[in-house]
Amino acid sequence: MTQLPPKTPIPGVNKLIAIASGKGGVGKSTISANLAVALAADGARVGLMDADIYGPSIPTIMGIDETPRADADRIIPLERHGVKVISMGFFIEERRAVVWRGPMLGKMLDEFTQKVAWGKLDYMIIDLPPGTGDVQLSLCQQLPLTGAVVVSTPQDVALKVAQKAINLFELLETPVLGLIENMSYFTCPHCGEREEIFGTGGTRRAAEAMKLPFLGALPLSTAIRLDSDNGVPCVVGEPESDRATGFKDIAQTLK
Repeated sequence: MTQLPPKTPIPGVNKLIAIASGKGGVGKSTISANLAVALAADGARVGLMDADIYGPSIPTIMGIDETPRADADRIIPLERHGVKVISMGFFIEERRAVVWRGPMLGKMLDEFTQKVAWGKLDYMIIDLPPGTGDVQLSLCQQLPLTGAVVVSTPQDVALKVAQKAINLFELLETPVLGLIENMSYFTCPHCGEREEIFGTGGTRRAAEAMKLPFLGALPLSTAIRLDSDNGVPCVVGEPESDRATGFKDIAQTLK
């Protein structure tokens, strides 16, 4: 096996945890934000890096519409809900497309990892773009990641794509910390009936087959979507809800 080049840590950061998915639309960014906020609410020093360069949604989910300031040659991350945050979304117009090839992506990631004044952090949560592209390759090759968490819905098509993401991390010698099943079920707010719209349990079975930890199942919820659209993660907006408890329980598994 070809030996990978040496990796450069982010000064002052203890654990680097990437949140990944094989395909888009599975709620990866919502999960990244809520896990970061849950860890911070439990007393940890937490950073949240939005590495989804082409489709950054962390600024919306975290309710941030400001631009970071510079101090000498360092970028000062913005802070919300006890979490330090950096995102490409802070530096571009909302409707402007980012049309970059690999070298520019690598430069941006270097800025986020080495030029941002993160300070001392217990955890850095990294929201990856979907798929297995340049950003994933660069981060796995450049950073000593503690591991990656893979998010999927219960559908077979989503699980098959998620397995490709898992394979990428294994090839790049990045530990897979476990799988999360999102949109696992829907509970009617009026009658309380539970419906498994996309099926359920598929991610757990896939984790068992691959001998990987299953970290938990999260619901398909209008409330979670509204919280994200309003810039208040579920863990903050509804801290006592079953939905928030699900995020908190998964956050505990990452400690």
